[in-house]
Amino acid sequence: MTSIAIFSNRFARPVLCLALLVGATVAQTIASAATLQVGPGRVLTKPCAAFAVAADGDVIEIDGNAVYSADACGIYRNALVIRGVNGRPKIDAAGASAMGKGTWVIVGNDVTVENVEMSGARVADRNGAALRLEGTNFTLRGSFLRDNENGILTGAIPGSRILIEHSEFGHNGYGDGYSHNIYIGNVASLTFRHNFSHDANAGHNLKSRAIVNTISYNRFSSTAPGVTGSTASGQPSYEIDLPNAGTSYVIGNVIQQPAANQNAAMLAYGEEGVTNPGQDLYVVNNTFLNDDASRGTFILAGGAVTTPILMQNNIFSGVGTTTTQTNAIDRTNYRSLTPGFVNRANYDLRPTDALVVDSGSTPGVSAAAVSLTPTVHYVHVAGAAPRPVAGQIDIGAYEAGTATAPAPVTLDTVPPAVAFSSPVNGANVRKTLVIAVGATDNVAVTKLSVFMDGKLIASVQGGSLNTSMNVQRMTGMHTLTATAVDAAKNQTSTSVVVNVTR
Repeated sequence: MTSIAIFSNRFARPVLCLALLVGATVAQTIASAATLQVGPGRVLTKPCAAFAVAADGDVIEIDGNAVYSADACGIYRNALVIRGVNGRPKIDAAGASAMGKGTWVIVGNDVTVENVEMSGARVADRNGAALRLEGTNFTLRGSFLRDNENGILTGAIPGSRILIEHSEFGHNGYGDGYSHNIYIGNVASLTFRHNFSHDANAGHNLKSRAIVNTISYNRFSSTAPGVTGSTASGQPSYEIDLPNAGTSYVIGNVIQQPAANQNAAMLAYGEEGVTNPGQDLYVVNNTFLNDDASRGTFILAGGAVTTPILMQNNIFSGVGTTTTQTNAIDRTNYRSLTPGFVNRANYDLRPTDALVVDSGSTPGVSAAAVSLTPTVHYVHVAGAAPRPVAGQIDIGAYEAGTATAPAPVTLDTVPPAVAFSSPVNGANVRKTLVIAVGATDNVAVTKLSVFMDGKLIASVQGGSLNTSMNVQRMTGMHTLTATAVDAAKNQTSTSVVVNVTR
């Protein structure tokens, strides 16, 4: 039947009323997640059209290798997964904005965005963001945000947890120093890992007011003027700015300050006052590179920060002051104007100096019992690989002799396939309803659930579900929906309708 085919393909919400043809209600249909497909030639031609008709928990797949211009809007639904498929879609604000704030203003909670490129966010107050976050909890993965006034911008969102991984940020910022590649407001936590943030336009490569910051295995750098890169060259201020302190872990990063910059400090901590509950900073196994030949401060601590900063197993390359905090713990760090690397110009930063190899000390744990030992290293672009340690740990972000060749970051964007073997669509059922559902995935199915009229009746871990239910007290048409989810949170739903008779 045509109506079932459309429903099983999880098409746009306006056509869900077709389910009424087989006895289901719109409310029952919306209760199970759908996959909405966006792209040229489809009914939903732009992402904002899909956001407008989506329901909580839906997956929105945007066709890649296409440009979506002047498509700005608010995103109000919760638990959406928004991803580019078959290439990376390019979202160009092109002068449009939502609510005077940016391109996509995410008001819903628990939203995930994957594999998109966003550019051109500009608004009247010069603070436009490609992604403006207003809901709690957000994940960005495998994306590229460039040439916006802000890449990501949030306000204060109490309790929110933000994860940003395997993404690139370049040349965001209006140029006045008040807008940045990434600006996270006062949230519960920020996890920023395996990213490449570079060439902020007079702002910071990363600014965060989060109560807890975990900044690990990233590269913060800039191209020299005139050098071809993925964006124009920029003059950042701080590479990392944590203005309100907070419990912060800076582990395994490459942190490079270009010769042309807006501020001589590289990592700033508590410069705007210690207003977060914690003021403990752990700077472990990073490689700092200062290309400014005349000035520099590697770690700038605000005067109100009294807890000693732990600096351990870091390489500090170039001129400048290691830290402004007089009581900082300086443990097995290495200072040199020109430390030895395999190929400094190409960012192959495996150490060659004998005083670095096997010369680190065991990092241990933080005051909160969080391990400080690096387990991976950054791989360009926006990737990571395991960091094997033979003998004593080396100083810096890399072990000598380990491979640093680029490795592609692969995101699982393939949703599972799910189908009913029992009952068949349109079946007449008496007394006992026998349900058999199977799901397959390119990696693995982690959860399979069955709903009747939007209410959960069975759920298992894995891709096979067999159950039965007594329907003696039921009559009429009822919708069964099976939803399969994989480890990357890709999900697929399909439905059949049964007629319960006496």
